[in-house]
Amino acid sequence: MSQWNQIQQLEFRLLEHVDYLYDDNFPMDIRQGLASWIESQSWDTAAGDESMAAVLFTDMIAQVERLRSQEQNFLQRHNLKIIQQHLQVKYSSSPAAMAGVISNCLREEQRILSSACMQEQGPLEKSLQNSVGFERQKNMDNSVGMIRARVQILDQSVKYLEDMQDDFDYRFKILQSGDQGERNNERMKQIKLKLQETLNRLDFKRKDILTKMDIVIKEVDDLMTSHLGPVLRDWKRRQQIAAIGGPVLSGLDQLQNWFTLTAQSLFQIKRQLDKLGELVSKVTYDSDPIPLQKPQMDERVKYLIYHLIRSSFVVEKQPCMPMHAQRPLIIKTGVQFTTKVRLLVKLPEVDYQLKVKTIFDKDLPPGRVSRQFFILTNNTKVMDVEDYSNGCLSVEFRHLQLKEKKYINGTKGNEGLLSVTEELHSLSFEACFTVLGLTIELETCSLPLVVISNVCQLTGSWASVIWYNLLTDEPRNLAFFNNPPRATWSQLSEVLSWQFSTFAGRGLNKEQLSMLGDKLGQQFPCADFQVSWSKFLKENIAGKTFSFWVWLESILELIKKHLLPVWNENYIMGFVSKEMERSLLNDKEPGTFLLRFSESHLGGITFTWVEHDNGEVKLNSVAPYTKSGLNAVSLPHIIRDYKVYSEGFAPENPLKFLYPDIPKDVAFGRLYNCQPSKVDPYIPSILIPISEMRSSSSSVTSPACLSPEPPMTPGEFEMLSDQICFNMNTMSSPYPE
Repeated sequence: MSQWNQIQQLEFRLLEHVDYLYDDNFPMDIRQGLASWIESQSWDTAAGDESMAAVLFTDMIAQVERLRSQEQNFLQRHNLKIIQQHLQVKYSSSPAAMAGVISNCLREEQRILSSACMQEQGPLEKSLQNSVGFERQKNMDNSVGMIRARVQILDQSVKYLEDMQDDFDYRFKILQSGDQGERNNERMKQIKLKLQETLNRLDFKRKDILTKMDIVIKEVDDLMTSHLGPVLRDWKRRQQIAAIGGPVLSGLDQLQNWFTLTAQSLFQIKRQLDKLGELVSKVTYDSDPIPLQKPQMDERVKYLIYHLIRSSFVVEKQPCMPMHAQRPLIIKTGVQFTTKVRLLVKLPEVDYQLKVKTIFDKDLPPGRVSRQFFILTNNTKVMDVEDYSNGCLSVEFRHLQLKEKKYINGTKGNEGLLSVTEELHSLSFEACFTVLGLTIELETCSLPLVVISNVCQLTGSWASVIWYNLLTDEPRNLAFFNNPPRATWSQLSEVLSWQFSTFAGRGLNKEQLSMLGDKLGQQFPCADFQVSWSKFLKENIAGKTFSFWVWLESILELIKKHLLPVWNENYIMGFVSKEMERSLLNDKEPGTFLLRFSESHLGGITFTWVEHDNGEVKLNSVAPYTKSGLNAVSLPHIIRDYKVYSEGFAPENPLKFLYPDIPKDVAFGRLYNCQPSKVDPYIPSILIPISEMRSSSSSVTSPACLSPEPPMTPGEFEMLSDQICFNMNTMSSPYPE
């Protein structure tokens, strides 16, 4: 069943979240009409490859044209034509942006499907849903709209005041133009009376406008403090969570709309105040309220404009290496990385040459880190208006690169304070422009970065990125790992499940997470407990030569490279203890087997099957397969061709039913490679996995075990070599000794 068909079977509550994904950037009509074609393309890869994205964009336009030509309904055919034209205008110059949008939508669909299989949502995801609630958006729309309406009414009031003042000025000039004798006649007395009445009304109107303007300014201040500010902070928090595998980030266009409308209101009030100043220069009088109140209002409006625009300068795309787009905030020296900043205020007044400069580790206190870096490539670029993103001002740095500074006498100084993967750095962005006579200095910074010199440090670096962004919303706490806080299991388990849904397409269920909790010291089922940073990454699991995170990361890598189809079919039970394994299989038919990840090997998967021997139930487990074995033979083929040999018996395949009772070929049949081999003069050969079953008399180990395993298998040694490496120039390791 296609992913889109699964989506349509979800309950209404989850379908609302799907509906939130699709807008003008990627209409749901296209998702519906081209579901199979869309799901068969590599959008993740295309998002980082312009040429591939251009090919997919051309193909999509052709697919939409085909869909339109086959549509019988006239209205729907018209809508598809409009959508096709819209996509061409929006993405023809930036097809990679389209690929990124579709990739995010598909990934978020997978996450929603995964959450539908869970009994309940985690606390993080619940809090994120509350922050983007539809009721909250509706309230924001109403607040911003009411302020805009009041400002428009003020505009009309100022124009009415100007007309009233013109009338007063006209009557006053008539009075002045008459001679002394005429001024005392009855007609002139009437003019004076009218003039005094007009002045009284003028004074009342000026006071009324200033009072209403003061109310609107206070409302804007309250909107920025109590609504816009928190919404922006929530978006930044959701960006942190999205960076570590959480729900796909959205809502920036809506945020930009609120910021822009608020800024337009402030600029309009500023122009209204300037107009009042002009009116005072023409007509003023004793106790005129404008000279008394205008200076203070001017300062308040300038203050609000300044802080609104400064806060609207955000990092839209956190720094990441294109080859590791799903693991942002990790930068390798000498490798290009990308990042993007955006100004949420869309105003004609700032649509010009606005240069943004990047600075690495700005104002970093001396001694904070043992290594220092500088940006090797051009670090300045001009912001531009993006047609495909509602005309916002943004700039994307696509070719930044870091280089480590050389040290005098070869000494870095302050070595050993933190490991390489615990040192945090930051990338700052600066710009300056003048609008309506107000000079505004913009500055923002990325989330903390980890800089590595070798890809073998990726595992520890990603653990640092997860831990930081899970446990703090501070944008620049670079000393975080001097005393890292503990995480609760309810927080951590949710993020661990996200790692699997993001990198492997399917998250973890409650039972699998419970087994992982046991690994980290959970004493009672369903109880929340705290996990230290050291327990997560640095300390070895009891009786093992590796830590919890290194073990889990090796499994993620194994799934991603070798087990993805089997994992996404939900055929791998995965995380199950040996005790639970025995409980599950004890009353099953002979030949029933389950797949689980090895607890003793890095990146290993094994299968355990039931055997009956003289009425006694025995469980046999094969030595774990690691990437070296799976490179040669895929897991479905191993299960199909596996044989057990014991003395005096012909080799046979003991695997009959996948737990609980699915016939093996029904489960894995479509995953067997049925493609005919190429015409070849040689007789084709295949690799058949086989184990020797030893009798209990020939081994001191349990009769249920197969060939005894050495203390460290080649696969385990290979994985350890990947995780622990040394750079001969720096002699540093991603993990402290």
